[in-house]
Amino acid sequence: MSQPPDVQARRPGADLDEHLSLLRRRWLLLVGCVVVGGTAGLGLMRLTPPAYTATTQVHVMPVGPQEPGNQVTARQREALNLDTEAQVAQSAVVAARAARELGVEATEPADVTVPPNSAVLWISVTAADPRVSATQSHAYAEAYLAHRRESALDALAAQQQVVLAKLKQVNAGIDAGIKELAGLAKGTPERAIALQRQGVLNRQAASLALKYDALRTVAVTPGAIISRAAPPTRPSAPSLPLYLGTGLMAGLLIGSAAAYARDRLDTRLRTAADVERLTGLPVLGDLSSPREDGVAHDLACAVVAACPGKRLLVKTLPAGLSASFAGEPLEIRAPLSVLDGSDVRDLARADAALLLLGLGRVRAEQVTAAAVRLGRHDLPIIGVVTATDVVPTFLPLLESHPHTPLGKLVATGEFGVSVSAETTPMQALRQTLPGQQP
Repeated sequence: MSQPPDVQARRPGADLDEHLSLLRRRWLLLVGCVVVGGTAGLGLMRLTPPAYTATTQVHVMPVGPQEPGNQVTARQREALNLDTEAQVAQSAVVAARAARELGVEATEPADVTVPPNSAVLWISVTAADPRVSATQSHAYAEAYLAHRRESALDALAAQQQVVLAKLKQVNAGIDAGIKELAGLAKGTPERAIALQRQGVLNRQAASLALKYDALRTVAVTPGAIISRAAPPTRPSAPSLPLYLGTGLMAGLLIGSAAAYARDRLDTRLRTAADVERLTGLPVLGDLSSPREDGVAHDLACAVVAACPGKRLLVKTLPAGLSASFAGEPLEIRAPLSVLDGSDVRDLARADAALLLLGLGRVRAEQVTAAAVRLGRHDLPIIGVVTATDVVPTFLPLLESHPHTPLGKLVATGEFGVSVSAETTPMQALRQTLPGQQP
């Protein structure tokens, strides 16, 4: 027997089992979407033109005095900021310089990476032609080194100008101090102050002269190319794992979504869980799974316990379900009169109704319509029994009651028909067609 909905919700893995069962039911749609996704990925890869990537490795060296902001860290082992240098290498200024050197209007964009714990830049260029990618990658490296050299020389020249201007200012102060000392008497406080000021200026002048000489003798070495780019022999794109994996994953996601949508829009009842989810009726027994000992007994007990009276109407959906399967008699006798609806009085005599549903053959709309028809006669539905290939006949529960046709009920007076004294019962039931004489 199937468990109540609250028990199924608390059972570990019940939700996962339901999802997997849904995908198994819609496996054809799922597999179709996966195949289409993989085929689309392969087709897109075939339509995508190949691209080749060439890489030039540049060893970057510090130029000039170390800047105060460049601290040596685990990421930055050299006295320079490689992340900043990487941004400079792929800047528009370097790209324009490389384009001028190659004699082209524009170059392909460069991708610059920095290996960890190194002072090396990897300058990569991707193009449709392998020779073009190698040439432009090398041009980027040369343009970057030239730009860095010029920037370093300009910075050194600016520093030299600043130091030289300061040195000239100090020398002018020294000359003024010498003239001032010539007019001061020895041993006077003014002369002592002037001598002290003259000593300070002399020391400043010596320091500035040393700094100026150091700036003039700085060797500007921006770096060197340690690995020149060679034309690649294999394309770097498109990538088979990327396109095929993306297509399969997209197909899997679309297939899963389509399977869920298709299953939600399909109102055909395939499992006992579908009956409870789509109709809201409790499932007293599920005979669609392999039979176990005592299943028929438990089903009969559940039916007897749920029936509020002594007469139970069994409604089969679709019609003729029990006739299309081999019957399986229950092994007990219960104090119930099971009505199959063949007698016209069954609907009026029944105290409750039980729906017998053929899974995979009936839809939720049919069950709802049957429930509405039974509700019009104030006949409560105690539950549902689901089956696929074998259904119970409830023969031991049946009490013998002869099948009474409608004509016999009219003849015996159990089914009252209002007729006049001048007409016979058959004439009263006959309808007069338009255009005929009564």
